[in-house]
Amino acid sequence: MRNSKIISVAPMMDWTDSHCRYFMRLLNPNILLYSEMITAEALLYGNAKKYLHFNNEEHPIALQLGGSDPCKLKQSAILAEDEGYDEVNLNIGCPSERVQKGSFGACLMAEPNLVADCVDGMKNAVDIPISVKTRIGIDNNDSYEFLSNFIKTVSEAKCSKFIIHARKAILSGLSPKDNRSIPPLNYERVFQIKSDFEHLSIILNGGIKTIDDCKDNLKKLDGVMIGRHAYHNPWFLHELKSLNESTKDDQINRDDIIERMYPYIQDQLNKGTQLNHITRHMLGLYKNEPGARSWRRYLSTHAHHSDAGIEVLQNALKILPKVA
Repeated sequence: MRNSKIISVAPMMDWTDSHCRYFMRLLNPNILLYSEMITAEALLYGNAKKYLHFNNEEHPIALQLGGSDPCKLKQSAILAEDEGYDEVNLNIGCPSERVQKGSFGACLMAEPNLVADCVDGMKNAVDIPISVKTRIGIDNNDSYEFLSNFIKTVSEAKCSKFIIHARKAILSGLSPKDNRSIPPLNYERVFQIKSDFEHLSIILNGGIKTIDDCKDNLKKLDGVMIGRHAYHNPWFLHELKSLNESTKDDQINRDDIIERMYPYIQDQLNKGTQLNHITRHMLGLYKNEPGARSWRRYLSTHAHHSDAGIEVLQNALKILPKVA
């Protein structure tokens, strides 16, 4: 795989926190990580420093923004650049009712000119890249022409990178969870966008769960975004290192990753972080391996105690079967 190809992990509400990203960065040094979606209003009227916090080890990292006010998004992008983010991504893909009530997310696909204005405001305010994450359609606006017009309009505002979830969003009657599985995947529509907009960077999101999935789609597109599979089976991120020719296999194993987490965990414990806020991201590390259930059960049972420390992980490792 050429180094220009992008492999990233999808932003997920209430999950993609700094602990999660630190853990994932240890698994793969090359993937692009995202923050969970943060609204422009939260940054401008809340504790921006708290919302924008990340560890230097997490680079490269993109901030995903939610909003529809060009001025507020412009100000938020400036905050992101000042904080050191490598990219700002505008969410035009989330279908939740709460997001729709805020007039942003997937519903904005119906207003490509407004999205273009938002992108234009941010592009003119910062030097870091601005990207857009979107769906292939919404409700009855489910045609190639609809998606093509959206991409054309927004790209004319000098947005050159689009992450496209290859399912349409159904804005009423389906939960966000169901919107990730019930609308069928349509990769061909994304492939056609890349064919018609060759100058743009087109990243595919949705249904990617194997190395072969990545290889096949990277032949046609500029990148892939891994969704929940990266959270349920985080070791997959390590396996993805094989796609990058510049990354040598250092023969690390899962136990090594845990050991490399110890200094970070201890530092966080010293700051008052509870252990289970970190280990919840590590529950799937041994997925499909002998002892995976025991690992999950031990962490889930012991990591939530207020005095829990690194010894919980050390004890959990002891109950795993020894590999000959």
